[in-house]
This record gives sequence, C-alpha cells and structure tokens, in this order.
Amino acid sequence: MIAMTDEGSRIDSTKPSIARVYDYLLGGKDNYAVDREIGDVFKRDLPGSVAIAYANRAALTRAIAQIATTTEVRQFIDLGSGLPTADNVHQVAQRHDPESRVVYVDTDPQVLVHGRALLEENDRTRFVMADIRDPKAVRTHVDTAALIDFDKPVAVVFSAILHHVNDDEDPAGIVRYWREQVPSGSYFFVSHFRSGNNAETQEAERVLQQTFGRGRWRTDDEIAALLEGLDLLDPGIVPAPLWRPDPVDSRWGSSTERELTVWEHLIAAALARKP
Repeated sequence: MIAMTDEGSRIDSTKPSIARVYDYLLGGKDNYAVDREIGDVFKRDLPGSVAIAYANRAALTRAIAQIATTTEVRQFIDLGSGLPTADNVHQVAQRHDPESRVVYVDTDPQVLVHGRALLEENDRTRFVMADIRDPKAVRTHVDTAALIDFDKPVAVVFSAILHHVNDDEDPAGIVRYWREQVPSGSYFFVSHFRSGNNAETQEAERVLQQTFGRGRWRTDDEIAALLEGLDLLDPGIVPAPLWRPDPVDSRWGSSTERELTVWEHLIAAALARKP
C-alpha cells in the first residue's frame, strides 16, 4: 500500500523504514508488517539487542533535560528525529520551559504525517521533511527559519542518526556544517552505535546493511572525530546507560546498580559544546 502525504511524498508500506523499525522496537504502533519482520530479526536472532533502542532513548531524554535546566539554550534541532514516542524532545524541553522551540527533521514521510498531527496546536515546534545529508536544505527551510534564531545558541541533536550515514557520505562534514552555523555556547548531543569488535556488532551491522544499505558501528575514536572542533563534556563518550544516569528514573531501562549487557555497551552517548 502506498499513501500520499500533504507534500506529495509517498508512504510505502511494502518497504521497511528505519524510523518505523525503531518505533516497533520501542513498542510503538506506527509500523507495518515489513518493519516488524526486520524488528523481529533483532528480537529473535539477536536477543537483548532491543536494549540499544531503550538505552538510546533514555540518554536523549536526560540530555535534553540537562540542556533545558542547566543552560540558557531554548532552541533545538532534532536531526533524524524518527516517529514520535514518549518524551519527545519538545515535551522534555517545554516541560522545563514552555517557550522552548524545536525543529524536527526526518526524511520519512510517515514521520512528517504523525509529527504534524501531534504538534498541530504547538506553535513552537515544527516538522521539516529533509535529508540530514543535505544540511543546507534543513538550515534554509522556511520552517527552520521561522523558529530558530541562529544568532543565539542552539542545541543540535544527532540521536541515533549518524550511524546511518555511511563513511562515503561524510558524517563528519554534516556535523562540521552545523558547528559552523551555530554560535558559541551551542550544544551537540550525539548517540551512536558503538563498535564492540565482537560477533554481536558484526551481525547487527550485517542485518542493517543488508536491509537498508546503511548502519555503521564506529569506535569511540571515530565518534570523537565526528565532534572535532567541539569541547567534549563529562563524562565523554560512554555507553548510553552510563551517560549522566538517573538512578531514580527507570522508565527506559536506565540503571546504575547493575552490570550492563553486551548490547548496552554498543550504543554510545556524548554531549559537546561549541567554544
């Protein structure tokens, strides 16, 4: 089945979508059989791998809350945002300051449809349909221009998206573009598949590359290289559950009182600041 969005883009339910597979792994309902088939490969053949999705979501929530409560930044660009779920960036940020403004960016037309429906009455949040590999198109989009003041610090969010940018697509160049566009005092949050040099990494990467033609596990050094020119903040690049953990909030599986699983080591999180 193919449905049309209001911008003429097609939602193709016969081909799997990274956003919808991720939605399925997080327990969402905005997915199709073809997405669940891929998601079940992870659930069935790579038991425990779903922890990556939960650990990533928890770290993102904590990062947005910390930016909103400990800095003066009140505008966010969420690149490769995926389908709306619990504790979206605007919900976390606006919980602390209702004046916070958020631009979501994704290339999946279904994300656009569901996002705009969710935010119909929220005039401080917009959804932009664009490819993060074309950052200038995002930067100059009318909705970005309407909401984001680039003369003031911005929080740029790369949550679980840069690992879907292959090496020949210059992920470092994408980050560099945004570093050059935002003023001093801006923040960059990155979560990224973290190579464990083990069988789990190899098999998960194989499944994603075979299905989508993308999905790149990188080492800590390679992730750090993506943040060149930025000041990496404590605790650095660490497994997502260990990034400024909240021992009280366990909604997304966050815990500081147990050993991490092998899968939880395979998603890293980091926060950096433009000097």
